[in-house]
Amino acid sequence: MTEPLTPLLTTTDWNSEWKRLQVLRNGPADADAWDRRAPTFPTAHGSQSGYAERFLQLAGIRSHESVMDMGCGTGVLSVPLAEAGHPVIAADFSSGMLNILMEQVAALGGNERDPSDPDVRVIKMSWEDDWEHFGVRRHCVDVALASRSIATSDLEAALMKLDAVARRRVCITLACAGSPRVDYQMLRDLGIPTRPSRDFLYAFNILAANGILPEVAYIPSSRYDSFDSVDEARAFFREMVEQTAAEYATDAQVAEALSRLDDWIERNIVACDSASTPPEESADAPGSAHEQKTHRPSGDSLPARESARAPKLLRTRNKRTMTWAFLAWNKQ
Repeated sequence: MTEPLTPLLTTTDWNSEWKRLQVLRNGPADADAWDRRAPTFPTAHGSQSGYAERFLQLAGIRSHESVMDMGCGTGVLSVPLAEAGHPVIAADFSSGMLNILMEQVAALGGNERDPSDPDVRVIKMSWEDDWEHFGVRRHCVDVALASRSIATSDLEAALMKLDAVARRRVCITLACAGSPRVDYQMLRDLGIPTRPSRDFLYAFNILAANGILPEVAYIPSSRYDSFDSVDEARAFFREMVEQTAAEYATDAQVAEALSRLDDWIERNIVACDSASTPPEESADAPGSAHEQKTHRPSGDSLPARESARAPKLLRTRNKRTMTWAFLAWNKQ
């Protein structure tokens, strides 16, 4: 007699497993961490423009549709959408990211006598916040986006929030094989075993369990990591080893990896080409209550950038490559 089968695919609580995985990953970075990273992040017309172009092509946003860009960062999607005439809600929990976004929006040509040009509503808001408190209510936009930004311990809650605010369509991207913050080749070079996490499959399974069958496409991308000094590179990769240790390695493996780090840096960190800005990323084919209905920086509420973006002096010898899964679904 054949033993009864309990299929894991349809009986596993994928959101609970996701939550356990986030504990091993030490949880999402906080707003202060993203504020520190903001000055080095790509902007709308920088090296991420290829990724943004492909994302928006797949998104299929119609003329004049309103859009929410959750986890908007520096505006890689929000800025071109505003340029194209879409009303945009740009939300993030990082003041540093939002400040850079508003600098770009201010440069689009609007003025205080015509605040609707461009029509960008900037909100400092996290995935965990009560979105209705910020006026982000059910069916308040035509299309809801979350591009590489679903950094939250409760994936199902995040997906259902996006689904609720959109009238017509939702589009997201998640990593196919691991965190974009981790150089997996570096870990392997240092003797740290790794395994792919397939984040997008958690989202797909959670959506399917909620009766949503998303379409799926893929956006390949690559990037260098760039630095001002060897000390900055060393600190960056040391933190990467230590933060990923709980998920992948024993204490002994981590200690051995750190002992090899200086040699790895000597072989893999090179001078940037002086003729070009250090590339950030390219495609190969979020806090407290604060809102701005404006296209100008807000003064004291969002801290100004410390300095204009300057070229980095050093970069990794090889690009990190990864593929993003694009998941989208239309509302019934």
